[in-house]
Amino acid sequence: MKMAKIERIEDLPGVGPAAADKLVEAGYKDLMSVAAAAPGELKDAIGMGETSAKKIIMAAQDAMEMGFETGIDVMKKRELVGKLTSGSSELDKMLGGGIESQAITEFYGKFAAGKTQITHQLSVNVQLPKEKGGLEGNALYIDTEGTFRPERIIQMAKGLDLDPDEILENIKIGKAYNSDHQMLLAEKAEKIVVDENIKLIIVDSLMGLFRAEYVGRATLADRQQKLNRHLSVLGKIADQHNLPVVVTNQVMAQPGLLFGDPTAPVGGHILGHKSTFRIYLRKGKGEKRVAKLVDSPHLPDAECVFSISEDGVRD
Repeated sequence: MKMAKIERIEDLPGVGPAAADKLVEAGYKDLMSVAAAAPGELKDAIGMGETSAKKIIMAAQDAMEMGFETGIDVMKKRELVGKLTSGSSELDKMLGGGIESQAITEFYGKFAAGKTQITHQLSVNVQLPKEKGGLEGNALYIDTEGTFRPERIIQMAKGLDLDPDEILENIKIGKAYNSDHQMLLAEKAEKIVVDENIKLIIVDSLMGLFRAEYVGRATLADRQQKLNRHLSVLGKIADQHNLPVVVTNQVMAQPGLLFGDPTAPVGGHILGHKSTFRIYLRKGKGEKRVAKLVDSPHLPDAECVFSISEDGVRD
């Protein structure tokens, strides 16, 4: 007997309408989120035994074809990776040619380090032809701190001799008011990527709302679970739609550190593992900024200097 194809949460064995509603309410809104869940999380979400939760997760993983592929298959997929220019050839060189698609790139640093400036510049650059370092597509911008400024986009568009109105028209902005809304916007992004020709997703900033809502050690586990699901959604979009996801992040001080820079990104190990590339930004003299590649799967640690002028991000 042929097994019915599993396409939705409701199709999973042992998940009826009531259990499906509970899963959605708990944030498991698609097969990928269920497939990536831990049995303990799922058990608590829908009130069932751990054995049943494991069966549901395994069925979701099978439906998502989360099995093995050859190194050749992976190499073919890597050949499709696009590179988006930052506007600075030095920064692009440090990143192996630009911001990679199929990856999450994190920029973190103190205020005025240039994080939001870079996201604005990337929103413009993604619309450029591929021969000029663009991806010939539109940008989706999740703004959690109210820092998106169309006036800055206009300056940057003029700096590249582009039509400011057309550039602004091709940037879709979603303002998030809390962490749940932020997660919802990422899920909605997945639904419009193809129709709106989205080739870049930005979250500025990733941790601001999570950090404000989850205060103290007692809330840390809940915060990290939600953050994990949020990043899984973003990572899946990047991978399945071959586009770059760029997130900015806040920092904290490590007062117990006796040597070196005490500045560290917030978000813990989950964000550290989920970010494909991590770049630490700090302010230099005047327009100059320093970027340090802290983590990458295949590039060496490196540092470069770029500038932020009225025209945008430049060498």
